Amino acid sequence: MDALRRLCDSLQDPGKVAAFQRLCGVQSALHSGPPEPDRPSNGPSSGPPGPRLRKDPQTNGPLSNGAPEGPGGRKQAQRRNSLTGEPGQAFSIRNPLLYYLFSFGTELGNELFYISFFPFWMWNVDPWVARRLVIVWVWVMYLGQCTKDLIRWPRPPSPPVIKLEVFYNSEYSMPSTHAMSGTAIPLSVLLLTYGRWQYSLVFGIGLTISWCSLVCLSRVYMGMHSILDVIAGFLYAILIIIVFHPLFEIIDTFNITYKYAPFAIIGLHLAMGIFSFTLDTWSTSRGDTAQILGSGAGIACGSHVNYMLGLMLEPSPDLLPLIPPPITVTLFGKALLRFLIGVVVLLVIRAAMKKISIPLACKVFGIPCHDIRKARQRMEVELPYRYITYGSVGFGAMFVVPYLFTWIGLH
Repeated sequence: MDALRRLCDSLQDPGKVAAFQRLCGVQSALHSGPPEPDRPSNGPSSGPPGPRLRKDPQTNGPLSNGAPEGPGGRKQAQRRNSLTGEPGQAFSIRNPLLYYLFSFGTELGNELFYISFFPFWMWNVDPWVARRLVIVWVWVMYLGQCTKDLIRWPRPPSPPVIKLEVFYNSEYSMPSTHAMSGTAIPLSVLLLTYGRWQYSLVFGIGLTISWCSLVCLSRVYMGMHSILDVIAGFLYAILIIIVFHPLFEIIDTFNITYKYAPFAIIGLHLAMGIFSFTLDTWSTSRGDTAQILGSGAGIACGSHVNYMLGLMLEPSPDLLPLIPPPITVTLFGKALLRFLIGVVVLLVIRAAMKKISIPLACKVFGIPCHDIRKARQRMEVELPYRYITYGSVGFGAMFVVPYLFTWIGLH
């Protein structure tokens, strides 16, 4: 036990995260000046006070105090802290290739990827696989977010770590839900498609390992997780896949065929959201959890409506494995057109539901609506806003958009 504890302490050491960042060419922009005001944190930090900013009198921007400029130049942390609005510290990049590679890797666990990846599979590849991928994603992300709020370990402290991304800095750290998603999605794609589609197993395994490795390493590179967080997220995702893989068929069949499935789906996802909202004070994990649950419920309900209306077309078992069609200009053009039209429809649905649900929730619960950002941090607003908005987006992705494609002859 002592050896295991020492190993865990070593893997959680923020110095190892900082060493990996230095190895990859990330350097702090050294500054001096008056102390910055204290910033809220989700946990204690260690180490001496961090470097301070000094302004350039010509540009009113940060002025370097000796940090060498790399080929990538000076940059600011990606996106502001979602809770405090803090922009994050400046840093210097000596290896732009790794910076953009790991920035892409970390985006594979963010909303922009999800709102592109799952619909693309639904509209252009295989709705059967997409439905099951969403089931895995919902459970992996829900259990990961809830586990974070139960364990309540803080993010790696800065210094010594350089925070290249601060949007999720108000969340807890253990386990890494990026690592969980980056493990569960490619592994589930492999499990669901091999045998259903004809392709090389070596290619599938190689893509899975590359995807998973890129996402996991990106979280250490960004300074958002310790090595232990990432390993725990990877193993946790594997465990969830082992448990849920035999249940894919049962859950999906229930969602599309059971007469009262929409009531059960909405009730279960709403109950899960309420439970997770009571675990702790507000952070991005609250909204993300409601968003994921709402999307999952909307997609499941859309699948049910498709089935009941006879719009769900599945290949017969004797046609399996499916052979990927040759990529032609026509095929590529239609796929791109479906994707662009579909995403525009989803963005319109999201904007409309957001415009309606936030003021409505504020009015129902008597919460001032002049400061939208502060109002959204209240459970009474955050839960219905996220759940209704992204439930509508999920329903639109699975039913509204495919029905539109059928209507305009683009299915």
